[in-house]
Amino acid sequence: MFILQAAAMWPGVLPLVVLLIFLVHPSRCSPGKVNYREKEKEVLDDILGEKKYDARIRPSGENGTDGPAIVRVNLFVRSIATISDIKMEYSVQLTFREQWLDERLKFNDYGGRLKYLTLTESSRVWMPDLFFSNEKEGHFHEIIMPNVYIRIFPHGSVLYSIRISLTLSCPMNLKLYPLDRQTCSLRMASYGWTTDDLVFVWKEGDPVQVVKNLHLPRFTLEKYLTDYCNSKTNTGEYSCLKVDLLFKREFSYYLIQIYIPCCMLVIVSWVSFWLDQSAVPARVSLGVTTLLTMATQTSGINASLPPVSYTKAIDVWTGVCLTFVFGALLEFALVNYASRSDMHRDNLKKKYRETEHSSSVDPTTELLEQDGSANFQMKPLVRHPEDSISMDKIRQCEVHMQTPKKNCCRSWLSKFPTRSKRIDVISRITFPLVFALFNLTYWSTYLFRDEAENE
Repeated sequence: MFILQAAAMWPGVLPLVVLLIFLVHPSRCSPGKVNYREKEKEVLDDILGEKKYDARIRPSGENGTDGPAIVRVNLFVRSIATISDIKMEYSVQLTFREQWLDERLKFNDYGGRLKYLTLTESSRVWMPDLFFSNEKEGHFHEIIMPNVYIRIFPHGSVLYSIRISLTLSCPMNLKLYPLDRQTCSLRMASYGWTTDDLVFVWKEGDPVQVVKNLHLPRFTLEKYLTDYCNSKTNTGEYSCLKVDLLFKREFSYYLIQIYIPCCMLVIVSWVSFWLDQSAVPARVSLGVTTLLTMATQTSGINASLPPVSYTKAIDVWTGVCLTFVFGALLEFALVNYASRSDMHRDNLKKKYRETEHSSSVDPTTELLEQDGSANFQMKPLVRHPEDSISMDKIRQCEVHMQTPKKNCCRSWLSKFPTRSKRIDVISRITFPLVFALFNLTYWSTYLFRDEAENE
């Protein structure tokens, strides 16, 4: 305030006052206002100079020894796009991170002012030669800028982070399909450096993280396991890491799309057992239609799966359902044949009865019946031997009628006079019982087998 009053009294002193304020301002002497972005450039030029650093040479081992360089790896799974049963592969997008110590990159942090230095060109520093051994396709993300960075910390630690999308092979065992669980692996190994020079290890703590809202259309990610998979070849032993992702197939989709429709087709094929045996067009069209529909359903299921040499759980189901539908069609063929046999037998019996009746009538009686004046029939005075034989047969039949058989099934089937009707009645009971027994065996076998294999 004193300086301003003096400047107002002596206007010529104003330029000197402004210069004095600029020289004594705290920002001119405070070290906190130093442009440390310029210092980053100086540090990078210093540690990455051509005469001081060579990116072709790997860093030394721990504590400056000549041992292998230790690279710690961790992953963040952002999404899992598709899991293909036909191609036996899956697509995943992840953030991949590596961290190692390179003592050649130590620098002065200026009292903690420089926390780390950031690079976007990986060619300027030494990089581990890691590759994904079960990769089919892969690409980097470069929208809007390349999704990659390298951070160099004051003590020489280097952090490499990149976002990538991969399509990886996943060999599957489909014996329990669609009641199966699949294990898909992500393998990472060194391509050129052996374990004498480079070793990959999982980062301590939580080496693999998965996004919380991960949703898959037909699978559920149950858990994931980390492990090591070092491989030995003729050129040496190479360090390898792997992540096993355990997927459980969602069964509700297949229950609605496959199992329930197949059950409905089998039940519809049983309708022919309740139709009249003379309704040939209706029963034939029903059997053929259900058979063709079941065959189409089976071919559609197999089209979505790879051709494998073993029998799958879905093959057992569709095969048995197709057998039941085909059996219902064959049952009508048997009924039709039995019906024609019954008709032929009835015709023979009718002719036989007519012949027997005509031969058993006495000529005298026939004349009396034709004479209208006769109001009564004369019985013969002498009994013929044929009459005694017929009476004995009648008595035997009465004896058999008085002692009925105790077999309930036969007595119940005796209500249906024809063989064709009996076949239909037996089929109405046999087919549903056998199909229910098959369902009990099928579900108990595969569900318990699934739990046992996963334990």
